[in-house]
Amino acid sequence: MLVTVVVMAGAFAGATGVAIGLLALRSARCSVEECLDALARRSAVGGPVDSKAIRDVAVYRYDALEEMTGRLSFSVALMNGFGDGIVLTSINGRSETRTYVRAISGGKGRQPLSPEEEQAVRAARLGIGPEAELRPPARPWPEPQRTRR
Repeated sequence: MLVTVVVMAGAFAGATGVAIGLLALRSARCSVEECLDALARRSAVGGPVDSKAIRDVAVYRYDALEEMTGRLSFSVALMNGFGDGIVLTSINGRSETRTYVRAISGGKGRQPLSPEEEQAVRAARLGIGPEAELRPPARPWPEPQRTRR
């Protein structure tokens, strides 16, 4: 009698496990079909989706030098869907302009980035748009206090 109860419980547990597995498979197939439909709709609207094409762009403008105002210096982040790309920075002064390019891999700089370059990369990854209007980055050290004597 005990053996019969154990066998019936095992058979019931096995059948329940198979039923749960079939329901999970059905749900997974529906999810995959929904994703493929969404991708097809997106491709039909804007052409084929290429993850390596530049799609994340942001420009961060700032005053790099105290002598120049008007936010003439800028950093431009150009990245693909994987977060790979470049940051182009131009620092403008009264008598000269310097331009730098740094490589980005996975949304991080291969070389250390300035706070302004990090803001441009962050804005691009967040999809804020070409003209990023984020708060200026915090300076890593406080401004020195001048005391009068």
